[in-house]
Amino acid sequence: MQKKKIMSLLFPALLLSCSPTDLPETPDTGNPGSIAYTMPEESAPHEGTWLQWPHAHQYGVTYRNRLDATWVAMTRELVQSEKVHIIAYDNTEKERILGLLSSAGVPVANITFKLYPTDDFWVRDNGPIYVKDQNGQLFIQDWGFNGWGDKAEYSNCNAVPSKIASDTNIPKIDLNSVMINEGGSVEIDGNGVLMACKSSILNSNRNPGMTQQQAEAIFTKNLGVTKFIWLNGKAGLDITDMHIDGFARFANKSTIITMNSDDLAYWEVPDSDIDKLYAATGKTGAAYQFVKVPLTQNEVVTTYGENVGRASYINYYIANNRVLVPNYNDPNDAVANQIIQQLYPDKKVVGIDCRNLFANGGMVHCVTQQQPK
Repeated sequence: MQKKKIMSLLFPALLLSCSPTDLPETPDTGNPGSIAYTMPEESAPHEGTWLQWPHAHQYGVTYRNRLDATWVAMTRELVQSEKVHIIAYDNTEKERILGLLSSAGVPVANITFKLYPTDDFWVRDNGPIYVKDQNGQLFIQDWGFNGWGDKAEYSNCNAVPSKIASDTNIPKIDLNSVMINEGGSVEIDGNGVLMACKSSILNSNRNPGMTQQQAEAIFTKNLGVTKFIWLNGKAGLDITDMHIDGFARFANKSTIITMNSDDLAYWEVPDSDIDKLYAATGKTGAAYQFVKVPLTQNEVVTTYGENVGRASYINYYIANNRVLVPNYNDPNDAVANQIIQQLYPDKKVVGIDCRNLFANGGMVHCVTQQQPK
């Protein structure tokens, strides 16, 4: 996806070769015996949501202060839906965060804190991936995080899944030596289908020499998926090498939410990928329904006056009784919120001001991670 677009100027990515295989989809293998774990889809019931709170230790006080309001707004909504697990850099940061929440009138009874040093706040990519075995037992998978292909030093963030597993007594599955896979790289439909861009997985900066078939076997075993929708993506476009979750998501088992072709082209999705996306089919071969949400009508301007281009609404987060949708003080905020509300009639759609967050390249989904019940 176009995530961390500004950071890509600081850590420019090289165009790296991907798998030569160019099949848009891989048929369902029909081999459930190869599945060890299944990842519940985002809309399945949550125990809670994980957030890594911005701090001043990496990029300074101004950077942190420009982002606090977005985290306060997310927390305000999430505490009304489920537990909120906040990762604070240290106890001083915890007390600062509690002060922010208190000043904003956010109740803290549903909040827990973990004190871990972090490099940044992209918990979707560096945080734990929760899965269940065939008996329903919960596990944390640690896929390892190498700063989106060694573009930045993220050793503190890389340690977060192990620390959470240890502190919460949830068994950990260590996949560090098996495959590098960021949470924003993959979308699952809850019915055995995975959608991803090869550029952020089958890339020599993450998984040198790995073939598409090898990746599929790993995903089948560890996420419980048996059919794959592969887009090529665009290595080097941004620091993530084009994560899927900025422009195409599974709204439910039968629906893909994305953009129209012009907006996808603005997002620099290759033409061949647009065709593959619109032709995608589910596990049984039935075509997905498509819901298309426009980009912002105008170019987004941050609260401090920086123009950061048009932005996507696709990077939203599904909580138990809320859907947090990135908003940008734009006329299309209301349009996007209404379209997404129709997809989730039993949840409350809430717009979260992401203008300053988008200046760092991400939106709501990038900075949240669900823990299933």
